[in-house]
Amino acid sequence: MRIIPFLICTAITAGLIIVFNSNFVLPAPLGKLLSPQHGIWQNAEPANHNFSEDLSFSQLGGPVTVYFDERLVPHVFAEQETDAYFVQGYLHAKFRLWQMELQTIAAAGRASEILGEKALTHDREFRRLGMVSGAEITLQEIEKDPFSKSVFDAYTAGINQYIETLTESSLPLEYKLIGYKPEKWNNLKTALFAKYMSYDLAGHDDDFEMTNARNYFSKDDFDKIYPAAPDSLEPVIPRGTTFVPPAINLHPPPGSESIYGSKKDFVQVSENKPNKDNGSNNWAVSGTKTKSGSPILCNDPHLGLNLPSLWFEMQISTPGFNAYGVGFPGFPGIIIGFNDSCAWGLTNCGRDVRDYYEITFKDDSRKEYWFDREWKKTEFRVERIRVKGMPDYMDTVAYTLFGPVMYDKNFGGYKNDNKKYYAVRWKGNDPSNELQCFMLMNKAKNYSDYLVASSHLHTAGQNFAFACKNGDIAIRTQGEFPAKWKGQGDFIMPGTDTTYQWQSMIPPEEMPFLFNPSRGFVSSANQRPTDTLYPYYLGRGYPPYRAIIINRKLNEMNQATCQDMMKLQTSTENIFAKMAIPIFLKNIRESELDDDQKKYFSILKNWNFQNDPDEKGATIFYLAWKAFQSIVWSDEFEKAPDPIMVPYESTLLEGVLKDSAYKFLDNINTIRLETLPDDITTAFKASALEMKKADAENRLSWAKFKDTKIMHLTKLDPLSRRVEVGGGRYCINAIKSDHGPSWRMIVSLTSQTEAYGVYPGGQSGNPGSRFYDNFVDTWAAGKYFPLRIIKIPGANNKSLPWKMTFNKM
Repeated sequence: MRIIPFLICTAITAGLIIVFNSNFVLPAPLGKLLSPQHGIWQNAEPANHNFSEDLSFSQLGGPVTVYFDERLVPHVFAEQETDAYFVQGYLHAKFRLWQMELQTIAAAGRASEILGEKALTHDREFRRLGMVSGAEITLQEIEKDPFSKSVFDAYTAGINQYIETLTESSLPLEYKLIGYKPEKWNNLKTALFAKYMSYDLAGHDDDFEMTNARNYFSKDDFDKIYPAAPDSLEPVIPRGTTFVPPAINLHPPPGSESIYGSKKDFVQVSENKPNKDNGSNNWAVSGTKTKSGSPILCNDPHLGLNLPSLWFEMQISTPGFNAYGVGFPGFPGIIIGFNDSCAWGLTNCGRDVRDYYEITFKDDSRKEYWFDREWKKTEFRVERIRVKGMPDYMDTVAYTLFGPVMYDKNFGGYKNDNKKYYAVRWKGNDPSNELQCFMLMNKAKNYSDYLVASSHLHTAGQNFAFACKNGDIAIRTQGEFPAKWKGQGDFIMPGTDTTYQWQSMIPPEEMPFLFNPSRGFVSSANQRPTDTLYPYYLGRGYPPYRAIIINRKLNEMNQATCQDMMKLQTSTENIFAKMAIPIFLKNIRESELDDDQKKYFSILKNWNFQNDPDEKGATIFYLAWKAFQSIVWSDEFEKAPDPIMVPYESTLLEGVLKDSAYKFLDNINTIRLETLPDDITTAFKASALEMKKADAENRLSWAKFKDTKIMHLTKLDPLSRRVEVGGGRYCINAIKSDHGPSWRMIVSLTSQTEAYGVYPGGQSGNPGSRFYDNFVDTWAAGKYFPLRIIKIPGANNKSLPWKMTFNKM
């Protein structure tokens, strides 16, 4: 009988051997993951880990010293500028290598190599958008400039020097989890990262959704649902600003004003889009409004909340400049920050620089397409996509003079149901050298230097704020944007001739800007750049609300300090709710509510309009407004095609503020005429069910309901963080469930610069390090770290815990 337990044990042992040495549980064999010599245990970092090292490399031209402060922020001192970028590349790789490689693999459309067939649609979409070909063109442009090439070369060499030090046991944790080893870096990967950021910030479009909406609604309804600009517009450049006569004489094609005329078939294409909320706040206040008499600049870019963080904080000091701030692991230089003379910050312009054209091919071979009354020859690019566990996938992409044919009979995006041919014209596929912008900005000393530096920013376009110790402040809506006639690019356009092509780019001297305005501040929050007096078409759908509250607060502010700016940057006041709730209070029929509904309505009535963590009113308003939108729009969109553009956030609010008998309040599917009180009362009753459920589950407070997560890039919960924070979409502190202020910075340009900053993460990408997420609690509490600026290497630096030296071999 003893043989039975023996056989059972043998079977279990054999099964464990198979599991631990296979990819059944995770992409990497579990046995290797748990190996004491090489597995995940090797990634645990002791609390007293020593980051000090003495290193020698032949690529260096001279010595470089790096001091690390108690937050693991490196302060790099180099005698030669390119040596600084070599060391920056080395440090980025040392602390963030897996993150850097993941981003460039995604940008290159190579995720299938690691994840298999499930990533194939993503890879095909990125290849067909032209991400790789665009990065190749951009790299050629960058390497035309000897200095830019030297920076890229040095940065790449530093990354590769670190990669050469890695052993199987010292590989970052994620490589072990996925069963993958790092590749050597090259300059194309850096260009791919730049292209990835262009995609994230300037890759969004609504052409297919807007085309379906145009074909579905009447012209009158379309204009009401998707107005060109909201009444509450608070543009970056104040209303009434006079602009110079346009240098570009635009020629709209005949009939473009009646573009709504002939209805066409609905479009069956579905895109995987970057987050439309990728935006930011920035402002600069002149010394006339500050207690110190010196300008203060503030910036908080709103991007995905991830671990490792998108940003890496550091100081770079050379004989030519001394810059501090944050940059991207994967790209050299300081992107947002300050130097000894000035400070700068960025917000996304949100301009539409991605348009689609319907192409007519001669036949299914796609060798020729119709353009300007003749058949033009097509160029082809064959994209070889390696797929883990499968044969390579060969995708032949047709290229036209508009750009690559992204969607065709073989690929309809994530819907995979396209029967036509659409070529994409994306500004991100044009050659540019944004590296020069940031290299020059790191060295800028005055407004003239800022103008030269910012002129090199092409894609993604940014609201580029500036402040200087001499007292100057400025903002430019900087980028390279097509000069469009009214409505151009809102919809899919004909690709049969030149009439709908981009005719020219807006000249740099016609970019909207403010320099030392009399009101004493400049600001932006991704709102429309100008009012309708600007001579070029700027598109639709800009968010207006954060700009309204920022400008209101800055107008009221005097004798401002950095602490005042911290309070403003972390403000949770919900200006949208402040405008909307009086409509609820005036129109709801409270007598029709039951006891539970009255309880929640009472909380709403007494709410202070702050989206603070413990506020239940914020949750109640969110649910009530969501239900109100659903009741108003559900009948209008009941038979709408998919995809279709949803109404802008301002459409319903401004509609009912202007007209209590707003057309869309009536349900077209009923005999009776629904009114504003009908819809609001019905909406509140319906939403109260969700309120009651959240209340019973102890989720009615705003922080618990919103449930903000800072997710690891693998989406693994054990490597992620949940935080109970306030804020929201309509607040200056725009924290949503997985998106929000990715870096907060405040810089007072006094003689001795006073600066503060924080981001929701940590300097190290290693989940086994105490520096992985040690900034998160400070960020969540709305607090800041003083930014420690070292002027002279070696002087008073004994308090800094670690020192790395890089010597020429």
